[in-house]
Amino acid sequence: MPEPQDTWTAVDGYFDGLLVREDDALVLAAADSEAAGLPPHQVAPNQGKLLNLLARIHGARRILEIGTLGGYSTIWLGRALPADGRLVTLEVDPQCADVAAANIARAGLEHIVDLRRGKAIALLPQLVDEEPFDLVFIDADKPSNPDYLHWALKLTRPGSVIIGDNVVRDGAVTDATSSDPRVQGVRRFTELIAEHPRLTATALQTVGGKGYDGLILALVTG
Repeated sequence: MPEPQDTWTAVDGYFDGLLVREDDALVLAAADSEAAGLPPHQVAPNQGKLLNLLARIHGARRILEIGTLGGYSTIWLGRALPADGRLVTLEVDPQCADVAAANIARAGLEHIVDLRRGKAIALLPQLVDEEPFDLVFIDADKPSNPDYLHWALKLTRPGSVIIGDNVVRDGAVTDATSSDPRVQGVRRFTELIAEHPRLTATALQTVGGKGYDGLILALVTG
């Protein structure tokens, strides 16, 4: 009997081959990120397509991404926007930002994507005077997730969507005594969403080529 991870990877491959079909810009974005030694933390192809579909279904015109890495998810999100749309993506690591900038340019998205370099917690206050965002994708350092949620709520409007990635942590999210600051950051993030009067949300566990994890999807209601 195959190991669970082998099965998950094979199933991802089956559906990706039929439904996702990465083009050269996406394939090379992932390959160049790996060649540059960036952490292999970008979303899987089917997850990138999910982000793209969610943004398109929502009719998003403005997207905020917290955590660019090599720009793989940025390309998926940017391609969901109309010609006059805007995606602001924040990245603290200079090497990641350099790789992402090249990948975004190769995908032909420089006119849509605004890549800002620096700590997200310092960059987010600079966005308060701009038009609200329709979708926020949080995929950066997990201990800061509660702070990112705070700013996401300030930078959105009723009807906006907030997505938090990597919230299951191989199941460790259930461990209230965990000493891992990433687990505690995700737990507090989830608790804040649950108790916030302006949010309604759900969480999904995922398995696939990138293992066992999940995401939170929240709607700003008021």
